[in-house]
Amino acid sequence: MEKDVRIIEVKRSIFENNDKDAERLRAELKEKRVFLLNLMSSPGSGKTTTLLALARALEGRIKMGVMEADIDSAVDAEKMAEAGVKSIQIHTGGMCHLDADMTRQGLYEFGMEDAELIVLENVGNLVCPAEFDTGAVKNMTILSVPEGDDKPLKYPLMYEKCDLLVVNKTDVLPYFDFDRKKVEEYAKRRNPDIEILYISAKTGEGIGELADWIVEQARAWRA
Repeated sequence: MEKDVRIIEVKRSIFENNDKDAERLRAELKEKRVFLLNLMSSPGSGKTTTLLALARALEGRIKMGVMEADIDSAVDAEKMAEAGVKSIQIHTGGMCHLDADMTRQGLYEFGMEDAELIVLENVGNLVCPAEFDTGAVKNMTILSVPEGDDKPLKYPLMYEKCDLLVVNKTDVLPYFDFDRKKVEEYAKRRNPDIEILYISAKTGEGIGELADWIVEQARAWRA
């Protein structure tokens, strides 16, 4: 059964300098004590499944909402709504990323008055989203085991821009040629300060640690 999910058609930013606009948005989020987490990854890495697992792990700890960004459809937002998570769907008008003003439009429609944690599930790819500062407080990327351990070498900017790398689908590690030491080496080569967590959104492994990381970051921001 389809859920009634608001769909927001965002427009290209009118600001010439997106970085300055992103700083303005972060200042507004700080004033409103809202923690915005920008989640990026390739399609199929398990973003939505991870968010559903996080919603369960964060219940009672922090009020979570999700803004789902896609070129079209409302499938992901409907999944979140079915799980009881406040969500809206953002359509990007064919663009493969969000910038700060597009994110602001989504936030205003979402409503920040009663928000603590808002996760922006960015458009699924490893190139465009990393090029635009959305105004988020922190950036997180998911790399699934089947994608391979060499992604930080092939898509350096994604790992340079992210504060946290989450390696998902650890339950299939025995079936893939995926080297933890290599992915950590490659990611740290791009960004020495990046933190790395391992999870399986399917089995729940590591979800508690990821939830703890998010709560700690949100509390620090909201303090």
